[in-house]
Amino acid sequence: MKCLIIASGEGTRLASKSSLKPLAFLMGIPLIARVILLARKAGLDDFCVVTGYNGKRLRDYLETFSKKRNIKITCLHNDEWKKENGISVLRAADTINDNFILLMSDHIFNKNIIEKLKNRKIHNDEVVLAIDSNIKRNKFVDEEDATKVFVKDEKILDIGKNLKEYNAYDTGIFLCTPAIFRAIEQSSKRGDTSLSGGIKLLAKRGKVKTCDIDGNYWIDVDDAVRLKLAEDYLLNISTKKQSDGFISRYINRPISIPITKLLLRTKIQPNTITLLCFFLSIISVLFFFHKGYINLLIGATLAQFTSILDGCDGEIARLKFLETEFGGWFDAVLDRYADAFLLFGLTYHTFQITGSISIIFIGFLALIGSLINSYTADKYDSLMKSKVHRYFRIGRDLRIFIIFLGGVLNLPILALLAIAIIMNVENMRRVVVLARA
Repeated sequence: MKCLIIASGEGTRLASKSSLKPLAFLMGIPLIARVILLARKAGLDDFCVVTGYNGKRLRDYLETFSKKRNIKITCLHNDEWKKENGISVLRAADTINDNFILLMSDHIFNKNIIEKLKNRKIHNDEVVLAIDSNIKRNKFVDEEDATKVFVKDEKILDIGKNLKEYNAYDTGIFLCTPAIFRAIEQSSKRGDTSLSGGIKLLAKRGKVKTCDIDGNYWIDVDDAVRLKLAEDYLLNISTKKQSDGFISRYINRPISIPITKLLLRTKIQPNTITLLCFFLSIISVLFFFHKGYINLLIGATLAQFTSILDGCDGEIARLKFLETEFGGWFDAVLDRYADAFLLFGLTYHTFQITGSISIIFIGFLALIGSLINSYTADKYDSLMKSKVHRYFRIGRDLRIFIIFLGGVLNLPILALLAIAIIMNVENMRRVVVLARA
């Protein structure tokens, strides 16, 4: 299905962040790129972008972006960009002949909205508008600037920014038929060149249906305040994982998130961070190979830092739409190697202190328990995610933190024993949980 994106306005209210609004950065990538990537993730694959103000600069960016991300993007130019946004929609009238999704270049959203919208059945003279019926305590909406709609029986009766009586917001996300072009043309002849003017005309004929977004997020990033809200929200949802353990959720993430915010400003790739974490783990092991509390402390602290940094690769991948199957697999493989080296190093360090053969046995139990713990994690997580929103989980974050505590307290033997017991008990617990499922 085609997707039409309006990106022709000047966007003066966001001028402090970028001289060209669609290219204002939001969590490491421009707004227009985020909109396109969100839409592609929802299943759209053919994009048409209408440019206007500073059009050449935007078209040059989209040409490079299209090749880099392998996305089909057609650019159309609106010389009359100073007029209302309906004119920009009309620029696509000769290009789009079938049903299409209409988006704004500065509106970000949950992909679920498009997935739901594009599957709606629609007659060839209708339009469906995604609406937000949450008009109370909606922190993302600038009430004065938002386009309001009055809905009854899933049909729009009125639409506009100055409505006194309304029960939903216009999200700027539409499923359209070519009927929208004819409606805007008719509305323009009456002096209203806005998209809302065309929608209002269709609404009078009972041809505009609604699709409630059901609590999914959307944000009109129209000024610096909304940009900050969008940054905070995206960072929040991108750094929350159901599978996070206690240490990840309450200790590692609060530290990794500020690091991620800094790294988002760079061109560093998620796989590069994965490799860096692995090499830092090896350096940590080299400290374990030497006797003395200082070496133990440095090695353990470095191991904990790599555990924190290890969360950044996934956070950046999700925020910049750089997630790949290989990236997830690569991260998992290097984590297993890193775990094995760390436990071997801690075992060797402890053996140097005690000289007892029992330490090797304890280290073996810790290593086996940790590897089985990681091996069973995927199946355990997939089962629990299908049943509950949040669940109890013991994993890598805890065992690295135990290594850290063992180093700080100079109790490597106790740390090794704790990992051996906790990991193997957790594995047996998972067997019981999966058997009862």
